[in-house]
Amino acid sequence: MNIAIVGLGLMGGSLALSLKKLDFISKIVGSDHNNEHQRLALELGLVSEIVKFEEVYKYDVIFLAIPVDGIISALEKLQNVSSHTTIIDLGSTKSKIIASTPKSIRQNFIAAHPMTGTEYYGPTAAIEGLYEDQVVVLCDLEDSGEIQREVSKKIFKALGMKKYFMRANEHDRHAAFISHMPHAISYSLANTVMKQEKKNNILALAAGGFRSMSRLAKSSPNMWEDIFRQNKTNLLEAIELFEGELKMLKHSIEKDEWSQVNKTMQDGYKLHDILK
Repeated sequence: MNIAIVGLGLMGGSLALSLKKLDFISKIVGSDHNNEHQRLALELGLVSEIVKFEEVYKYDVIFLAIPVDGIISALEKLQNVSSHTTIIDLGSTKSKIIASTPKSIRQNFIAAHPMTGTEYYGPTAAIEGLYEDQVVVLCDLEDSGEIQREVSKKIFKALGMKKYFMRANEHDRHAAFISHMPHAISYSLANTVMKQEKKNNILALAAGGFRSMSRLAKSSPNMWEDIFRQNKTNLLEAIELFEGELKMLKHSIEKDEWSQVNKTMQDGYKLHDILK
């Protein structure tokens, strides 16, 4: 297989590093609108060649490792691919992307969300093994072509990923609670602290807890703006329910209901029994 990766940041760059180790992959090229990303991707050996986006249709498999709004735009421009081509997106939302996919290439398209990543971005953030032992969610797979289903399963299996299958609307609701809401909270936490504390106090006093909770605020604002926009309804529901939980905890603290405060924390502690 010859592979083209559109987007040479964390996800695309890490994917390239892992794909290079697979014996059934002949060639990996990259495309990126950012000239500096192109230069770094070649310098770091992520891909063998940089190609224009207009040329990626020639490749057997096209990965779209770009922001979710960009995926929709890219799919509109890929309607000239052959019936054997497989297009796989790596976006964090699925419903709007699938709904926006041109009917002429719906069979070519695989809607995938690898549940992995870091707070860093750009080619220098690429990590070999980022996908190994991680989950990939494949959505509405029955609407993709037989060739495309088999190709995507073969690649994700070879990457060492655990495959889960669900409908796009189910995925987006789950992602809102487990991924998108935590990012919204992290950005809000960072802004709250910066508006109340001076830089030297933050540097002196920020311990592990604050650093852990604010870590996601390092993520690309441009990318997450697109994700929030595409999954707005589910995200707002998740934020509202979180606000309800925080409000109840605030009420218990105000009323000196310390046994209830303890119970709330004990209930939250149970999450780690699931995440072991």
